[in-house]
Amino acid sequence: MAVRAERVSATREQILTAAERLFAEQGVFAVSNRQVSEAAGQGNNAAVGYHFGTKADLVRAIVRKHAEQLERIRERMLAEIGDSADARDWAACLIRPVTEHLDALGSPTWFARFGAQVTTDPALRDIMIDEALTSPTLVEIVTGLNRCLPQLPPEVRAERSEMTSQLMVHMCAERERALAEGRPTPRATWHDAATGLIDAVVALWAAPFTPDEQRGTSDESTR
Repeated sequence: MAVRAERVSATREQILTAAERLFAEQGVFAVSNRQVSEAAGQGNNAAVGYHFGTKADLVRAIVRKHAEQLERIRERMLAEIGDSADARDWAACLIRPVTEHLDALGSPTWFARFGAQVTTDPALRDIMIDEALTSPTLVEIVTGLNRCLPQLPPEVRAERSEMTSQLMVHMCAERERALAEGRPTPRATWHDAATGLIDAVVALWAAPFTPDEQRGTSDESTR
């Protein structure tokens, strides 16, 4: 029984690794279960369905594969900043766990590009959102960041939250792609790349915004 359990665990890991790479490079729905099975060295084309169920279940399993390590890094960083009132500390807690995890995975990695593919797919992006909302540390970080931010109208806050998410996802994915292809990157290391992202996110949230009445005047003048 122990040998069989180990074999099943190894097969699942091979499928997850192959799927993450193929989804990252080609997009989720451009890749068939047959392709994943073949890339994972499985002679049985039904292996993906047998071990994971639907493609959405497979995507969720890949996300969860990385979640434990990300959670540990966030826990450590939260302990380090304590009750900080500095938005930069909270932005660092948001960004550095991802870049530190990618750095620790070695090269090449596929998780950042996988995340970009999933978050731009309307049928799958809710998986990433749902999994994020189940992370106690991520909820704590977002709450802490919001506590340090300037007063902003709800629509501006929502817009900048989306901008922050897009910056994190796609800047990490682009750096990962450049590294995989051997192209130069703006920053030498993942740590430095995180510093640049933190700078940008803090500046984004601190940027002035156009009041409602001025936005309305501008909109009318362009009609």
